[in-house]
Amino acid sequence: ANLAYRAAELVLERAGVSTGVALKLVKGIPVEAGLGGGSSDAAATIMGLNRLLGLGWTNGDMAALGGTLGSDVPFFMEAPTAVVHGWGQRMIPKTLDGVRWIILVNPGFPINTAQAFRRLDEVRQTIPALPGALESVERASSVSWGGILALMENDFEAALIDDYPVLADIKRTLLSMGAEGALLSGSGATVFGVFQEQAEAIRAKEVFSEAPEYRIAVGPSLQGGLLERTSSVGAPSPDAAGRTGAKQPGC
Repeated sequence: ANLAYRAAELVLERAGVSTGVALKLVKGIPVEAGLGGGSSDAAATIMGLNRLLGLGWTNGDMAALGGTLGSDVPFFMEAPTAVVHGWGQRMIPKTLDGVRWIILVNPGFPINTAQAFRRLDEVRQTIPALPGALESVERASSVSWGGILALMENDFEAALIDDYPVLADIKRTLLSMGAEGALLSGSGATVFGVFQEQAEAIRAKEVFSEAPEYRIAVGPSLQGGLLERTSSVGAPSPDAAGRTGAKQPGC
């Protein structure tokens, strides 16, 4: 079952609610794209049902529950910016100063998450440790885009780039078109680029749109506190008993 379904089952079980709920899930993010689509769906489901059922759970309560479904789920309850430790057990929300334009470029194929982790385990010893500058980001209440760009690293990139050379091609193209930074998103296969100006990001989108198999999205970076995805949650009904159906913009 998908994560939204599992999240709904878990909420109803924890809350001791015997009735069912109907969820309408409209997927806009490719599967196994490295964008946390399933995790953000689960987070939105937990937050939506908490409100719908009047459970009164805190963000901490919901994050603990979401963490049993996946390590990325708690992040989407504190999105858009946070420092995350371990498997999502500890999060430090941050305010990200300024706005940049983000382009997401998905090459049209998935990368299996479990396979990506196996590949990461094979090469982990060759990947350098995170820079000490990360500590200053953790201490500050807000971070700048300059600070983020200076720290942009993804261990999965080093693990997967040889197996999927198109990812390196996408990254090189983004940087050649003026991106301040470009990186593999999550375990792939989406690559994102950070542009200072909207026009630059749109121009990059036009270039990548020449490949019909690519899926591309452009949007501004998010600011503020908790981001709640708008969910379509139906009220419980007799025939719905037992049936259930976001880091930054998705495809």
